[in-house]
Amino acid sequence: MKMLITGAAGFIGSQVAKAALERGDAVIGVDNMNAYYDPALKQARLDRLAAHRHFEFVEASVSDMAAMERLVTTHADIEAVVHLAAQAGVAYSIENPLAYADANVTGQVVMFEAALRLPRLRHVVYASSSSVYGLNEDVPFRESDRVDRPASLYAATKRAGELIAHSYANVQGIASTGLRFFTVYGPWGRPDMAPWLFTSAILEGRPITVYNNGAMQRDFTFIDDIVAGVLGAVDRHPERAENRIFNLGNNQPVALMDFIATIERATGRKAEINFAPMRKADVETTFANIDLATSELGFAPKTSIDEGMDRFVDWYRGYNARPD
Repeated sequence: MKMLITGAAGFIGSQVAKAALERGDAVIGVDNMNAYYDPALKQARLDRLAAHRHFEFVEASVSDMAAMERLVTTHADIEAVVHLAAQAGVAYSIENPLAYADANVTGQVVMFEAALRLPRLRHVVYASSSSVYGLNEDVPFRESDRVDRPASLYAATKRAGELIAHSYANVQGIASTGLRFFTVYGPWGRPDMAPWLFTSAILEGRPITVYNNGAMQRDFTFIDDIVAGVLGAVDRHPERAENRIFNLGNNQPVALMDFIATIERATGRKAEINFAPMRKADVETTFANIDLATSELGFAPKTSIDEGMDRFVDWYRGYNARPD
């Protein structure tokens, strides 16, 4: 099929685009290439896609209605929208809240408005986040849990995106699938996330900051497993206009100190740790119940944290040793 993938230069978007192209789909990729983290990494991800003759890239913001209208007018044969573009990062939402309102809220509305202009559209798949569970204490998190107590503005904008999708299903008849991602990591990952931050610091002999004195758990989910889940959602054919939500997590939370020990083993070096109090925007535990995604999307994560971090560290060393 022909699909539009937003956030195509991002971590998850670029990997989904690569897998879609390799299975024979045509992909129109969109990204605004912002400088939240090094645009050179985003360009390197795009360079891997450029070799595919069925890939086309458009540099634009998903909150730019005029640009998205031009895109869907030019490519009226798009059958699936995979909307992964977002302003990422929990901590940065405290510093720059308007960036999150623009990309995650306005951008969600714009993409659904653009979807209305696609006559061959099957449905919209969009990225949500485990952060929507906020201050919930009962684990594992289920899609039916309450999600009205976000711990950060980022989480609030991702929940808003889910409600926007629901409204477009109800009023405009657009079927959509929302995916709540749980701490995605792996090769080509984001420099602002713990796997990259801790690995780079340990390899360079710098201390790492560990919040809540290390008493945290995360449901780390390897990128290949996430990609399989996203494509499983793309291939789902809703029988009616609805907004379905699925957790995509590894279903095996890892204690933060065990995660650090995994990096130490993978790098062959010991971490120097500075402990710090809990940050207000953080949560102590993420843990996905994936029964629904397993039964309806065929989602079955296979990658252990040891294998995943070995692969990430190998990639990290190679990427950072590359010639400029």
